[in-house]
Amino acid sequence: MANKEFLRRKQEKIMEENGIIYLENVSKSYSTGSPAINDITLSIKQGEFVFIVGDSGSGKSTLIKLLLRELTATSGAVYVMGQDLAELKHRQIPRFRRNLGVVFQDFRLLNDRNVYENVAFAQRIIETPINEIRRNVPTILATVGLAGKYKAKTKQLSGGEQQRVALARALVNRPSILLADEPTGNLDPKNSWEIMQLLEEINEQGTTVIVVTHNREIVNAMQKRVIAMKKGIIVSDQEEGEYIDED
Repeated sequence: MANKEFLRRKQEKIMEENGIIYLENVSKSYSTGSPAINDITLSIKQGEFVFIVGDSGSGKSTLIKLLLRELTATSGAVYVMGQDLAELKHRQIPRFRRNLGVVFQDFRLLNDRNVYENVAFAQRIIETPINEIRRNVPTILATVGLAGKYKAKTKQLSGGEQQRVALARALVNRPSILLADEPTGNLDPKNSWEIMQLLEEINEQGTTVIVVTHNREIVNAMQKRVIAMKKGIIVSDQEEGEYIDED
């Protein structure tokens, strides 16, 4: 018990000093040679809304995989919620990921199940009691504007509605951090804006939101922090920034 308390205090101190996400001199190389990420140092504070932009091959996807502990850094340290991810044992990774909600461009829904079951699935994985699932799922579906769609199969939904289901699933376990990887990539402009407004509302409730996107119009309009990457390095980090091209 004493060791757990010591670890908790250590993680809280790291978060207080360096942010809810902190990368210190992080590089990630693959067997192909040049590093996908090259000596990045980055801090994201609790409650921030951050866009990460850059061309294909800039290192954005590798960065997200490092934060999810799908990959480990070749060198440097990655801290999420004060936890040094290199120290995580394999059996500890599922519990760590409960702190993270993830939304992808391709939705990744269970097409043989209805909306309710898609969202409830995330709760069943962490063994949430049934009575809590019955409270939590309708609440989060109402939050994303799908209160009346809980019985619908996902294939009956529009693209925008499917992304809302994916967002509800990512949020139902009340994660501290939401990672959204091209969340509007398959959506029309109207649905794209509606999803971004939902992300902004979620952020205003205290969730740290990180969005990887190529959507220049949304980035420029929302005036959030913008981190631009190119060839594995951060080339720009702007508060209330815009989507800029780095030649």
